[in-house]
Amino acid sequence: MISAGDFRNGITLEMEGSVYQILEFQHVKPGKGAAFVRTKLKNIISGGVVEKTFRPTEKFPQARIDRQEMQYLYSDGDLYHFMNTETYDQIALNQDAIGDALKFVKENEMVKICSHNGNVFAVEPPLFVELEVTDTEPGFKGDTATGATKPATVETGATVNVPLFVETGDKLKIDTRTGEYLSRV
Repeated sequence: MISAGDFRNGITLEMEGSVYQILEFQHVKPGKGAAFVRTKLKNIISGGVVEKTFRPTEKFPQARIDRQEMQYLYSDGDLYHFMNTETYDQIALNQDAIGDALKFVKENEMVKICSHNGNVFAVEPPLFVELEVTDTEPGFKGDTATGATKPATVETGATVNVPLFVETGDKLKIDTRTGEYLSRV
């Protein structure tokens, strides 16, 4: 059990039959009246965000989130297949559980599968990936006055804005959280 006075960012808790992760919290002590905790919570199953206030003495059971390292094997239609590299167990997840988490992930790369009580609710890609540019327009000299960018398609099919000097065939380092170009490799 965790009390509202002990809330921190990233903690997951069970409340009203759902599992919530604390995105933001603020302990408020008004000059008159009792203290309270103002929070912004994200429902990890549905993805909805709600704001709630609690008394610091309220207690909630802490939710246990399992993160398991698995290898992304392949996709066939609406199903995405993953394998545990230690036990060789395979699971298949549908598009709803994946979302756009695999936008920058190639086949045979390692990802983290997040589950609560055996129910998978998210896939966490690696923070940074290295991908090859498969298609981009040539940059024109003279367009660089404001640090201009151009769209480039990488080998997974995703589109990234890159500087004008990047060409087809270059390997890029990309941040999967924001989808931003970091550097050439």
